[in-house]
Amino acid sequence: MSNESAQIVLYEVRDSVARITLNRPEKRNALNDRLIATLKDALRRTDRDKTVRAVILAGAGSDFCAGADLMGLQKIASASVNENLEDARSLMDLFLLIREVHVPVIAAAHGRALAGGCGLALACDIVLAARSARFGFPEVKIGFVPAMVMAILRRNVSEKKAFELIALGDEITAAEAEALSLINHVFEDDDFESQVEVFTRRFQKLSKSALRLSKNLFYQMDGLSFPGALESGADTNVIARLTEDCKKGISRFPTKE
Repeated sequence: MSNESAQIVLYEVRDSVARITLNRPEKRNALNDRLIATLKDALRRTDRDKTVRAVILAGAGSDFCAGADLMGLQKIASASVNENLEDARSLMDLFLLIREVHVPVIAAAHGRALAGGCGLALACDIVLAARSARFGFPEVKIGFVPAMVMAILRRNVSEKKAFELIALGDEITAAEAEALSLINHVFEDDDFESQVEVFTRRFQKLSKSALRLSKNLFYQMDGLSFPGALESGADTNVIARLTEDCKKGISRFPTKE
């Protein structure tokens, strides 16, 4: 990544955990073309680093991500159909990439995670939130649609609640999001950073190959029939048996006389 790009997304690896930080605090880390492109580069970089066992995605300043920035919203009003399609697909590719990253990607959400920013958090494998964090999809209030985010939302909460969230555009608290199973855990603001670190360290001692295979299979099962899901599971089972981690793990079991 260039120095210019590195400033908009910070990247650090410590103790086998990659920390990727959206770094537009003056814009509440709002998404624009350059931020999305640089974030993709950072996520791909984690896959090239064999030492990384988990990724934390966070935001600098007071918010996780407030969605698309104002200039981006203004641009779509005058853009052509093809330009708008290219722009939408860029965000779509980011959501897909998060699922393709080999290790767990953990969103550490504080402040506001709204619109595309909320979608970005929910696209991650696990979402940890500060008590004061707020989530929501206010797109309807400006005549817009949280279109791609619906694919994620429908997989996380009930149909009725998902429709309410997108149709009314209300913000909800971290506690409400946790109650809906929209996020995994809520931590107090005072020790949010340390609790995120403690949670993420749990992945350091786990098998990287097992996590990679599990993540791939987990999302691959979306939309499969029950027999199809079992078939995919059987294939992954065989692959897992052949990994070095599995062989070593089995060898540690005590043998009986």
